[in-house]
Amino acid sequence: MASVSSSSSSSSCFTSAHFAIPRVSSFPSPTPNKLSFSSHFYAKNATFKAPNRSLSLKILCVRESRVVTKDSWEKSILNSDTPVLVEFYASWCGPCRMVHRVIDEIAGEYAGRLRCFMVNTDTDLTIAEDYEIKAVPVVLLFKNGEKRETVVGTMPKEFYIAAIERVLKS
Repeated sequence: MASVSSSSSSSSCFTSAHFAIPRVSSFPSPTPNKLSFSSHFYAKNATFKAPNRSLSLKILCVRESRVVTKDSWEKSILNSDTPVLVEFYASWCGPCRMVHRVIDEIAGEYAGRLRCFMVNTDTDLTIAEDYEIKAVPVVLLFKNGEKRETVVGTMPKEFYIAAIERVLKS
């Protein structure tokens, strides 16, 4: 179970592709400002009515099985019928965390038209070497198993969107 506080100013990123519509009628009595829900959600944006307040939730992160390894690379990336965005990152990389948030938003906006994955360059160095990844973060876009676009470094969301649109139109 996860909970979202209506008084909190921070947002959470959910990494599963399916979340449940909350049961608003069952607020825990000690914490009336919290809303609980389980793991199957089918709406991107939703508004829920609760006694004396309205709660708006926006799902920002809808990546499927996020991390790709050398064992799943061919099936998930090279043999995908859908264009694929692959984010190369390292767990110690601060700028990579900023790119994570942008790519999570993009994954939600392009759900069904683009699949988004991540490769940890510390644990899957061979994939990074195959694509000549020298530093992180790097985003590669693939279509029909071919690398089509590269975005190096931490860039504004518009850079990633422009590259995605070029790949989708090609």
